[in-house]
Amino acid sequence: MTEPKLQVVGLSKEFVSRRRRVLALQDASISLAENEFVSLVGTSGCGKSTLLSIAAGLAEPTAGEVLVDGRPVYAPGRDRGVVFQSYTLFPWLTARENVEFALRQEPLSRSARREVALEHLQLVGLEKFADAHPNELSGGMQQRVAIARALSYRPEILLMDEPFGALDALTRQLMQELLTRVWERHRLTVLFVTHDVEEAVYISDRVLVMTNRPGRIKREVAVPLARPRSHDMVASPAFACIHAEVLASIREESLEVAQMGEAVA
Repeated sequence: MTEPKLQVVGLSKEFVSRRRRVLALQDASISLAENEFVSLVGTSGCGKSTLLSIAAGLAEPTAGEVLVDGRPVYAPGRDRGVVFQSYTLFPWLTARENVEFALRQEPLSRSARREVALEHLQLVGLEKFADAHPNELSGGMQQRVAIARALSYRPEILLMDEPFGALDALTRQLMQELLTRVWERHRLTVLFVTHDVEEAVYISDRVLVMTNRPGRIKREVAVPLARPRSHDMVASPAFACIHAEVLASIREESLEVAQMGEAVA
C-alpha cells in the first residue's frame, strides 16, 4: 500500500483566552492519497478551517501532527499551495505581477518568471487580463488569479478554504468547472473546505463530514462519479443519492446543536 500524500494524525486544537477555553478539534485524523481530491464539510464552527490552517502550517496544533510524504509539517512550505475565500491579491500589482510575486523564491530569471506567470494565467483563462489590476477584475476573475498564483510554483498539495464562498451562484458553478479541469490536467492532491454539499460532491473523490465542535471526522462518503465531470450530472440519480447521504450526516449534527440549545434554554 502506497504512503499517503497528506496525513492528519490525531489532531487537536484548543484556543485559550482570558475568559474561556475552546476545543476546536479533538483527535481528528484524515489521509489523502496522491492526486486525490477530498472535501471537508460540516456545520458552521466545526473546525474545518482550523484543520486546513494547521495543514498549511499557518497554525500550530495542541496535539497530533500533519505529515506530507511521511514528513512532519511545522510551517508553511512550497509543497503546499493555499487559496482562501478572500482573494489576498496585492492591489498595486497587476494580475501577472501577483502571480510573479509567488515565484520570487524560485531560481528563475525575470523573463522566466513572466513566462510562468502568463502560462498559469492562460491556464485559468485570464491571459488577456495579465496587465489588469485587481480592482479592474470581477470577484471570480480575482479568485482565478489567486488559483493561478497558488499553482505557479507547482505545489504537490493544494489547500482551499471556501474559495468560492463569496461568489454568486453562476460564477461559483463556472469556477467549480474550471477547478476540476485544472485538477484533471495537473493531478495534484487537493483538500477543499466548503459548506456547500452540492459543490463538495461535484468536485470530490471523497467527502469527509465533520462532527460538531470539537471537530473530528464523522463519516467518509465516496464519490464514484465518472470524470471528467460537468454540471449536467447534478441532476442524475447517482449524484442525488450521494448528496442526500452527505446532507443527512450534516443534518444529524445540526439537529444535535439545536437540541443542545433547547436544553440550555
